[in-house]
Amino acid sequence: MSHKFKGVGVALVTPFTSDGKLDFKALTRLVELQLNGGTDFLVVQGTTGESPVLSQLEKKEVLKRVMEVNDKKLPLVYGLGGNDTMDVCSKLGNLPKGIDGLLSVSPYYNKPLQRGIVAHYKAISDHTDLPIILYNVPGRTSSNVSAQTTLALAEIDNIVAMKEASGDFDQIMEIIKYKPDNFTVLSGDDAITLPLISIGVEGVISVVANALPERFSNMVHSGISGDFATANEEHYDLMKMTRLMFAEGNPGGVKEALVYRKICENHMRLPLVPVSKSLRAEITKEMKVLMG
Repeated sequence: MSHKFKGVGVALVTPFTSDGKLDFKALTRLVELQLNGGTDFLVVQGTTGESPVLSQLEKKEVLKRVMEVNDKKLPLVYGLGGNDTMDVCSKLGNLPKGIDGLLSVSPYYNKPLQRGIVAHYKAISDHTDLPIILYNVPGRTSSNVSAQTTLALAEIDNIVAMKEASGDFDQIMEIIKYKPDNFTVLSGDDAITLPLISIGVEGVISVVANALPERFSNMVHSGISGDFATANEEHYDLMKMTRLMFAEGNPGGVKEALVYRKICENHMRLPLVPVSKSLRAEITKEMKVLMG
């Protein structure tokens, strides 16, 4: 199955007001920043969007606003995963038209066997015609999707890509070497995106690009086109900020960077909390350097 999920995808944050409500004005500004910043596709309600603390109604409202502002300019991916396969499948029938693909994280907490992971994704693929991006993030799920499992799933027509956040270069290279031609491997780790592009990864689903889409997109697009002189320069310019954004967890760091750009405030919902004052000062200082 053909798809449009290459280059820079941005895992959009969910802005909140000081009283914990959805901040739709800020969300509009965020999407507009991406539309003008070189982003290739949008991801709504991934982990960066604080999806665990949004109600089903709020998720629909966020998706609706993003779709309205985007107005079909960029492909739109919706995050829908979980560790209850039948629950995930039941939600697929309630999705609105206009979504271009799904990002579905591997089951977490209950730590299924590899054949359970295969069965989980096969069930999801049977319940939708949308292209599916797998998501392997062992640091959050405590369960790795092996290269063999990814390659088996890559044979399913509407499973089109893998967001790989294992950090395991051997595993990622094995997937790239043996995958079908129409299956895409995306980086799930901003810090190593450029090195991964050098070995065949075709894009990223990024956190950093929320606040710095222009710089991050330039790095990725330059790397994919083979201009590693430009890509390396951007990579090393962004290295400190990337570390700062994740120093006290995600999305606290990137929301602080977005404060500097006057896109949204740094409010989050418990159990997540804003970054410390000291980190806030460091992020602000580095944003001044990067923004000129």
